[in-house]
Amino acid sequence: MAGRDKDIDPASELVEDDEEQALPESDELISLGESAGPLKAGRATLLRHAKLAPSSPGVYRMLDAAGEVLYVGKAKNIRKRITSYTRPTGHDTRIERVIAATAAVEFVTTATETEALLLEANLIKRLRPRFNVLLRDDKSFPYILITADHWAPQILKHRGARSREGRYYGPFASVWAVNRTITALQRAFLLRSCSDGFFESRTRPCLLHQIKRCSAPCTHEIDFADYAELVREANAFLSGKSQAVRDELSAEMENAATDLDFERAAIYRDRLAALSAVQSTQGINPRSTEEADVFAIHQEGGFNGIEVFFFRTGQNWGNRAYFPRADRSLGPGEVLGAFLAQFYDDKPCPSLILLSHDVPERELLAEALSAKSERKVEISVPQRGEKKELVAHALANAREALGRKLADTSSQQKLLKAMADAFSLPRVPRRIEVYDNSHIQGSNAVGAMIVAGPAGFQKNQYRKFNIRSTALAPGDDFGMMRQVLERRFKRLIAEAPRVPDQSPGTTALETLALTDDHDGEQPWPDLVLIDGGQGQLNAARETLTAVGVTDVPMIGVAKGPDRDAGNETFYLMDSPAVKLPPRDPLLYFIQRLRDEAHRFAIGSHRTRRKKDIRESGLQEIPGIGPTRKRALLHHFGTLKAIERASLSDLAQVSGINEDTARKIYDYFHESVGR
Repeated sequence: MAGRDKDIDPASELVEDDEEQALPESDELISLGESAGPLKAGRATLLRHAKLAPSSPGVYRMLDAAGEVLYVGKAKNIRKRITSYTRPTGHDTRIERVIAATAAVEFVTTATETEALLLEANLIKRLRPRFNVLLRDDKSFPYILITADHWAPQILKHRGARSREGRYYGPFASVWAVNRTITALQRAFLLRSCSDGFFESRTRPCLLHQIKRCSAPCTHEIDFADYAELVREANAFLSGKSQAVRDELSAEMENAATDLDFERAAIYRDRLAALSAVQSTQGINPRSTEEADVFAIHQEGGFNGIEVFFFRTGQNWGNRAYFPRADRSLGPGEVLGAFLAQFYDDKPCPSLILLSHDVPERELLAEALSAKSERKVEISVPQRGEKKELVAHALANAREALGRKLADTSSQQKLLKAMADAFSLPRVPRRIEVYDNSHIQGSNAVGAMIVAGPAGFQKNQYRKFNIRSTALAPGDDFGMMRQVLERRFKRLIAEAPRVPDQSPGTTALETLALTDDHDGEQPWPDLVLIDGGQGQLNAARETLTAVGVTDVPMIGVAKGPDRDAGNETFYLMDSPAVKLPPRDPLLYFIQRLRDEAHRFAIGSHRTRRKKDIRESGLQEIPGIGPTRKRALLHHFGTLKAIERASLSDLAQVSGINEDTARKIYDYFHESVGR
């Protein structure tokens, strides 16, 4: 795994823990006959730091001349590990690239090697060194929460810190899986999902009670004891006692039928059907594996696909695919080991982890996860039985997911090459930045930047810009675009100066040390797309020229006279405007880029507008004062409920006539312009 002891230099394992290796002198390195260059300088740097390195467990960081972290590793003995890099032979090309680029080394000692492994994983995720295996798309997982801070507990979807009192169940692989499960559990256990504010304001049962998805404790359609029993059953089901809960419901249904209370028997029948729906939609369900995470890795074409399945309480709670970035020379076990350490850095760990490939230092990793979880964690590579079947199923999914990813990447590469050819770009773009802005008559103006490349949309690179300048006239799109681009590129110049082009005397090894094109995550764009016509493009060009950027190609994307998609005109910097054929795949690709920027800009604008509404109240809506605001909140409970309400629902509120209801509805549903 990245950062483990054998990752940077397998030859370093020749250093025995019980013998002290002598450090070579600087002139010894010169006498080894290596040519002058960055590799020699890197070894000399490592030698100087090795003499000062501690002989205890810990983590080391290798930095380049700009102070950027190249690699994070751990070692049982830091001095011996750093010393191993000063050897003149025995390193592959990747290791030599790290050594050649190293200008400094930093150390952090730990009490044990286990602590070093945990710290290493945390630093890799935070610093994202380009020579480590990097976990991408590390979004938090959704959970189901049954609250315990109200007399009528609520069932809801939860993400983030567990700050609310209650019982959490998960993780689930996707929001879709959580929503589907909650809907089924509502039918089975009739627990409320509304907020506390909405709950307290109800005077009659809501629609969920009418469609038999809530027992309506808000209006006391069910008493406290009976609702508490429903909560107990729901917690028991999610805790793994699903069969016991089903047996109880079956017995109650039989008793009701025996007493000829067929209406009550039908309720239990429907609840049993809902429980069956929860389990039937989960696909493969293990018989003897109560709690486990299953990881399988497939490598193809220098890329890695890892599929993760989550099994809790004997049920399959979904799966998710990951595509970590790793050097092509690393094997599946090394990549999987690095992935695991980072994956559980901020997530709860189950008692059993099943793997498709053995990982280096498996016992140390299990020990570290056990210490972090404060319970025993077993890491296993099953060879037979049901657990082997689970891993084989995950491996098949990993193979299919990576195949789809490679197919998408291939299509994306073809589109990027077609874009370079169509617009005579100097190179095939690896990073495209698309800019747009959104506002309503100048209010709550937001600029947005989205990023796309060979791997598709890079959402972790998206940026929004709150436009607050008082000098701008309301609705000045040109001024907004100037401000956004000026802020973006001034910061880019300050934080990531351009890497100089390779000169004729630069060796291939020096070039590899200076740049790393493998990850495709360079901060400078190869192309800038502006949502607008010639005027927008001219304003953007003037802005970039003013900050000293003159070599970034820009294209303005303007819709037709009727703003109809498919009739776009593309304005270029130093060439006549062009149009693409109506059904050209490149045209659809650029439309997707522009629409994604527009979506992100509108979403950012609406978020800011809602925040302003919450801060200033509903009084911004014409005709709404404090009295009507209180009436609306008392009737609907929350601002979100008011926003979602229909015209007829708004008109039913005391003091709200049809005209006022129309103003409220239009305020929340009017189209957002640019």
